[in-house]
Amino acid sequence: MIKTYQGVVYPWQCDHMNHMNVQFYTSKFDEAAWNLFTLIGLTPKYLKENHCGMAALEQNIKYKSEVLAGESIYVESEIVELKNKILKMKHVMKSLETSKTVAETEIITCHIDTEKRKGKTIPQFVIDNIKKM
Repeated sequence: MIKTYQGVVYPWQCDHMNHMNVQFYTSKFDEAAWNLFTLIGLTPKYLKENHCGMAALEQNIKYKSEVLAGESIYVESEIVELKNKILKMKHVMKSLETSKTVAETEIITCHIDTEKRKGKTIPQFVIDNIKKM
């Protein structure tokens, strides 16, 4: 796994129980996903120039431990499955202080043609980059 995100939990991201609200787990995992896409070659430039995008098809989150305001966290990520048009990735969110896992998610995404609005084969250079990881 590689580090794809690092940040801090702000008080305004916490709910009435004083821990990070679920919407911000999703947000931080989303940032990690876009950083992972960039690392494998699905950069903003590639996506724009080739009229491509990445669409989330499914996401499951497991919450393991509360995260409080002021805590620093990071996310490690990996591609766990690769098919013709589909990438399945796993992200693990951890406490920077303790390295304890606080949440994890698996996200299934589809490489799409943004003009035709349908799935498109993942380019070979991306597959090669994934194999090098």
